[in-house]
Amino acid sequence: MGMKKIFGMDRIQHELEIAMVPHKVVDEISANSQQYVEELAEFLRIPSVSTESEHAADIRHAAMWVAKKLGKLGFQAELHETARHPVVFGHLLVDASLPTLLIYGHYDVQPPDPLAEWITPPFSPSIREGYIYARGATDNKGQCLTYLMAMEALLSVTGRLPLNVKVLIEGEEEIGSPNLGQFLQKNRELLRTDVIAISDGSQFAPGIPAITYGLRGLCYLEIQIQGSNFDLHSGSFGGVVANPIQELIEMLSRLKNTDGIVAIPSFYDHVLELPPDERLEMSRLPVDEMQLKKYLGVEQLTGEPDYSIMERKTARPTLDINGIWGGFAGEGAKTIIPAKAGAKVSMRLVPNQRSSAINEQFKSFIRSIAPSTAKIQIAEMHGSDPVLIERNQPAMVAAAKAIEFGFDKKPVFIREGGSIPIVGLFKDVLDCGSILLLGWGSPDDGAHSPNERFSLEDFHRAICSVAALFYSLEECYRT
Repeated sequence: MGMKKIFGMDRIQHELEIAMVPHKVVDEISANSQQYVEELAEFLRIPSVSTESEHAADIRHAAMWVAKKLGKLGFQAELHETARHPVVFGHLLVDASLPTLLIYGHYDVQPPDPLAEWITPPFSPSIREGYIYARGATDNKGQCLTYLMAMEALLSVTGRLPLNVKVLIEGEEEIGSPNLGQFLQKNRELLRTDVIAISDGSQFAPGIPAITYGLRGLCYLEIQIQGSNFDLHSGSFGGVVANPIQELIEMLSRLKNTDGIVAIPSFYDHVLELPPDERLEMSRLPVDEMQLKKYLGVEQLTGEPDYSIMERKTARPTLDINGIWGGFAGEGAKTIIPAKAGAKVSMRLVPNQRSSAINEQFKSFIRSIAPSTAKIQIAEMHGSDPVLIERNQPAMVAAAKAIEFGFDKKPVFIREGGSIPIVGLFKDVLDCGSILLLGWGSPDDGAHSPNERFSLEDFHRAICSVAALFYSLEECYRT
């Protein structure tokens, strides 16, 4: 591509001023703030629930809405069909000598259930006390649109963008992006870029913007234990046959020690320990333990005793039982020995753990502790490797300056405890290490929950930050 370093990181740090957007662009963003909210509300009214086949037409409606919006901005935009939901891709070539920014987002949303807990209908956007409430408000329609609105303002005032831009908005993120990897592999050349921007997360805390540089990976498995051929009368067969639920519970109880350390042999062998300077930086993040316990409704927090709350939440591996079933759980009594039982177990992974290796370690351990009476099946559900993005690079500096411009506050650098498989895909398939994870939302926005919301003030700040990002990236990387 046309991007290359023109000076070292130390010079960037000292000489790059806060990314300054022309005053007319800022004025344009402010003048059109109500219009932007109205367009967001229009987008939010589309019930683009990707997991439910009854919303297939709504999914396509949302995809076409995005493509039409890109077309109005002068992009060459089209829908790329996949085995399920289409990918929207658009590109605007300004000058081959300029760097290229790829913007990623998703137009699909989670189901709105439980409906009874919504104060206003999930697909009828409502504005209350400075927030817009609707399914998809923060995840990811609101955050995604900040890029399109910023480009609209830039084009309206200056007639051109400071960068070449590619936009990839998919419709399957909420179901694990099953077809995106194939799309990336097939279209590597089309998607070739210098920097990737993803805003599908949150700030560190309300009013504390952040740049995420680390994501945990995921290893998700399901265990099923088969006992007898069918449920048995506990009076007739109790004491004669093994109980699958009992066997399952005993095995699950051996996965972790009482101090929260995972007991699977070799589980920690390749864990990349946090360096002292990063631990010190994490210790300075404002974490209110009492407030956190109050918010969660728990009396105490648990986990590895030698690590802080932030380290345990974001930079240490974990193991959790996500669900368990078996036997009779209905109203009243039913005296049976169940024929089968099962559980779902997830493990969050950190650099340099690998999902495939942890999968095998887990299976081997379960089989080693299983009683001879247990007939076990273990299925792999989901998996992704952790991601660690180099912080000492020009794109990170540019993003920090842009966020400071839009939010009037320096961002903190954080790791995120969750997993975003698409980041690893981008890094590996497109061979791009400059990935900016810029969360415009707030941790209390209620993504995936009833009454999901997005702060209109943060929406406005984010649009200004994106506009600044275009200029600061062009400044950092120049032919």
